[in-house]
Amino acid sequence: MAFTHLHLHTQYSLLDGACSIKPLMRRLKHLGMDACAMTDHGVMYGAIDFYQACLDNGIHPVIGCEVYVCPNMDERGTLSREYSHLILLCENSTGYKNLMYLVSEAFTRGFYYKPRIDYALLEKHHEGLIALTACLSGDLPRLLLDGRWDDARRYALQMRSIFGENNFFIEIMDHGIMEEKEVLPRLVQLSAETGIPLVATNDCHYLEKKDAAAQEVLMCIQTGKTLDDTERMRMDTEELYVKSEEEMLRLFPGLADAVTRTGDIAHRCNVAFDFDTIHLPAYPIESGETPLALLRQICEEGFARRYPDDPPKARERLEYEIDTISSMGYVDYFLIVWDFIKYAKENGIMVGPGRGSGAGSIVAYCMDITLLDPLKYNLLFERFLNPERITMPDIDVDFCFERRQEVIDYVARKYGQDHVSQIITFGTMAARGVIRDVGRVLGYSYQEVDAIAKMVPMELGITLDKALSLNPELARSYENDPRVNRLISTGLLLEGMPRHAGTHAAGVLITKEPVINYVPLQKNDDVVTTQYPMGNIEKLGLLKMDFLGLRTLTVIRDALELMAAQGISLAANDIPMDDPEAYSMIADGDTDGVFQLEGSGMRSFLASMKPENFEDIIAAISLYRPGPMESIPRYIRGKQDPGSIQYITPELAPILDVTYGCIVYQEQVMQIVRDLGGYSLGRSDLVRRAMSKKKHDVMARERHNFVWGLPEENVLGAVKKGIKPDAAEQIFDEMTSFASYAFNKSHAAAYGVLSVHTAWLKCRYPTEYMAAVMSSMMGNSGKIAGYIHYCRKKGIPVLPPNVNESGSKFTVSLSGKNKSIRFGLNAVKGLGEKAVLSIVEEREKNGQFRNIYDFCERLNSEHINKRCVENLIKAGAFDGLGALRSQCMQVYETVLDANAQRRKSNIDGQVSLFDQASPVRRESLRENFPVIPEYPWKDLLSMEKEVTGVYISGHPLDEYTDVLEKMACNTSYIEELAQQPDGGLSADGRTVMMGGLIVALRAKATKKGGMMAFMTLEDLTGQIECLLFPAVYERYGHSLQQDAPIMVSGKLSVREDEETKLLVDRIDPIGPGVSVELRQTDAQKAKSSPTKLFVRLDREEMPGCERVLKTAPGNVPVYLSLPGEGITLLAPRDWWCEDGASAAESLNGIISKDNIKVVNK
Repeated sequence: MAFTHLHLHTQYSLLDGACSIKPLMRRLKHLGMDACAMTDHGVMYGAIDFYQACLDNGIHPVIGCEVYVCPNMDERGTLSREYSHLILLCENSTGYKNLMYLVSEAFTRGFYYKPRIDYALLEKHHEGLIALTACLSGDLPRLLLDGRWDDARRYALQMRSIFGENNFFIEIMDHGIMEEKEVLPRLVQLSAETGIPLVATNDCHYLEKKDAAAQEVLMCIQTGKTLDDTERMRMDTEELYVKSEEEMLRLFPGLADAVTRTGDIAHRCNVAFDFDTIHLPAYPIESGETPLALLRQICEEGFARRYPDDPPKARERLEYEIDTISSMGYVDYFLIVWDFIKYAKENGIMVGPGRGSGAGSIVAYCMDITLLDPLKYNLLFERFLNPERITMPDIDVDFCFERRQEVIDYVARKYGQDHVSQIITFGTMAARGVIRDVGRVLGYSYQEVDAIAKMVPMELGITLDKALSLNPELARSYENDPRVNRLISTGLLLEGMPRHAGTHAAGVLITKEPVINYVPLQKNDDVVTTQYPMGNIEKLGLLKMDFLGLRTLTVIRDALELMAAQGISLAANDIPMDDPEAYSMIADGDTDGVFQLEGSGMRSFLASMKPENFEDIIAAISLYRPGPMESIPRYIRGKQDPGSIQYITPELAPILDVTYGCIVYQEQVMQIVRDLGGYSLGRSDLVRRAMSKKKHDVMARERHNFVWGLPEENVLGAVKKGIKPDAAEQIFDEMTSFASYAFNKSHAAAYGVLSVHTAWLKCRYPTEYMAAVMSSMMGNSGKIAGYIHYCRKKGIPVLPPNVNESGSKFTVSLSGKNKSIRFGLNAVKGLGEKAVLSIVEEREKNGQFRNIYDFCERLNSEHINKRCVENLIKAGAFDGLGALRSQCMQVYETVLDANAQRRKSNIDGQVSLFDQASPVRRESLRENFPVIPEYPWKDLLSMEKEVTGVYISGHPLDEYTDVLEKMACNTSYIEELAQQPDGGLSADGRTVMMGGLIVALRAKATKKGGMMAFMTLEDLTGQIECLLFPAVYERYGHSLQQDAPIMVSGKLSVREDEETKLLVDRIDPIGPGVSVELRQTDAQKAKSSPTKLFVRLDREEMPGCERVLKTAPGNVPVYLSLPGEGITLLAPRDWWCEDGASAAESLNGIISKDNIKVVNK
């Protein structure tokens, strides 16, 4: 086919292009096209995805970009906001490198509203590029429409001079737009006069004509408009689709050459990406030394320290790992990681004990990259690196949250700023999110959209297509309700498209040559990032490392520093891992603030599990996740009654005894395949990966190999190792079932170290530890409020800030008999870093402040203004300095004004009456406080809340504490939902009751003329926004008052990327004698429930059962009976159903009716 699309916007023209790459390939093949270009607006985000998809579908890829061009990319101002469009296509690898450079410079140097280049830069970097004059926003069409023929001719000739006679084309379009029809004959005439060839394109923004409406919705999402908005941006044509060659020829009668020329241009463009070469940077070493020799030297020194007895097993493992690392070419990789970790430790930057599969390497352990002995905890090197796996190794490193950037800066200095970059990431429109986005644009009500979104099952990676197949109610609505059909049909077209670009939280790219030689760059909030995301960076063979900022490391550092201030010197690595008191605290579920063990669900699990050692903590972290959770009852039963553990074959016992007969870890799957199937560990990891990714063809082949062997590839097989065939088949089935859920033990063990460290600090030094935890949450008032409440329950006083005691962070106050936590000055609003620093420095240099007069006189007004002092008073920072808060509020402005006047007089060389006063007179003036009473208690608390975000000295709800703590839900519980693996989405629609104060109330008219309200409710641990829809507001609105204590009932609304809300159904006053839902365990609630649903099933039927039950969640408890295992267990809370009979009917499609029973009391 001759015609090729050379002007096309994929989904990476964010919220503008609607040509998703995979459907685009189907469209091109349907049209019989053999080539295509991608020319996204100003970016190259999708180049790798587009290229790979084209190759996979037998289509010739053309890499390009529609760039923004301005007169001078270095200018900023009103005129500089003007820019034009230009299409650039890569003819060869030189053109690709030049396009990467131009697009990168547009972002890093020329960005002003848009990423811009100018013609001067284009002239320097034009080689290997083919240029087209673009759409109506191009300079050439603009000049012609303005009647500037000579300027247009001059421009065209100049562009041909820049790009070359065969590399510049005049682009013609016809989308039915008046200006296009006006300019077309002029473009044709100019082509004839100058000899510059014409090329016909269609400005493709969507795949088919019927998709025009979806693209309009996409643009409304971008601009925050609705379709009804008369002021919104619109395309005014439905012709921006991927047209056939016949359609293009009909559009341009007499200009067939312009149509067919596109094919010639496309096949001149040949850019090939190299996915086979690994581009590792070299670690700089002294002359005469080799990287391998340095690696071995570091390992030997570490080995002597880690294994002073030189055990043969450890020595053998070290040699094996060094040989593997060397043969695979990763010596420099290890040296680079060792070097920046060494820098961090030498500069007092906390480094984590390890993360991910790298903790399974003895080389990493000996180089002090990781803290865990892989031999002691049976961690496998092959899970991290082996010759049979082609993926690059991945050592992720945690650093102190506050100092992570220092390490990145060190790496940039060492290897060169232009050799280091952070990595882009894209937020995409997932199933529920796209329904909400589209619903808003279509103008549907919140309730209508919310109801449809909630029909999408809570499943990882769920799509709208899958949701329609899983939820019959959603499918019926889609088929029968035109409004729902429009919503979902549009959502199906936009689902999965990137919504925004951001910076990956951890990824850092280090390259041998400047980064720009490998990938295009851009700036996100002044951070230089790649334009290719993580997966594509790795495809190109580039070295990506994760530098993670972990708040827990900052917490440990701060806690140790608070201990050191009291003369208790302890290094993090010296914290004991086997203190029975710490494990006892964990077993009691007292894990508020403890890393990885803090959530309410996890606390309940720990209280049942009763962990006693580090292995138990590793298991807890691994089990408390979706999927593995179903093994929890079996694990606990095995732990409590080892005699109940049954193995399919005795050979499993040495592998599974540490987890009481359960497959919990990926490493266990690998060991089973190796020890029972006779595989190498490297090959066993490939089998594990195939199982986890459910590669059915590979699994079917490996099942036979595992059972019967594959002699030609040295796989002995389980049968030849003495395992019965039936047992081998059963073992393979069990591995397959658990492999996709099994956790990386190396990662769990590394994080388990931090769990034990934080638990020990909390157990032995609770005041210091909780102060450090609260410092880490500075700015998160909800978390701070929760921790204040917790500390009070534990008898740890939390005191307001104090100008004579507080530092920038929370500290430990030693005044009085007991330790207390003292608020940090950084927690006071309006105090900048310089103000806090000046307070602390002045106090340390010249002693404590005697009162507010002394404070105001001694501090520089440049940093301490009236707002600072007022907020300090309101926070209680002058309490105990001889005056009440009410008195301080009366005098502070006068004192500050007098001091300002005195300083001004001194500068002017004058002597004021104030300066002439005797010392006695000045002293009496300082202490001249009015005789007035203190503010009421509730006003003092309100002041604290106003300037710190929390109540400190007490809480207005203190008198209702007994009632509130009996409630099943509070803001702390709701905040914990976000930490759950599904982000709390499984709690969406859950009915709850909670109590608190009305701290904000705003009424709003709806489109239908009713009134609704947005209400902020605050309890002892935080706040939540409540929505009162018209019927509820009409019933209760008249009784709602600011600061009134109330109880509300309603349903939680949990949405991606939004704070959880409560949709209120009922409001009651709070007080003695009011009936509340008690905080019960799930088991207690199930026992007292009048209705129960019993389901008998096998484990392989559980995922289907879960999907059905979660479509209509409620309060009817579900019991699961597994006859093959002889157990009956209470299903997780989010499996409970709304109606037992309805659920039984829905389950009947996947489970026999005889195995489902509804029991009513």
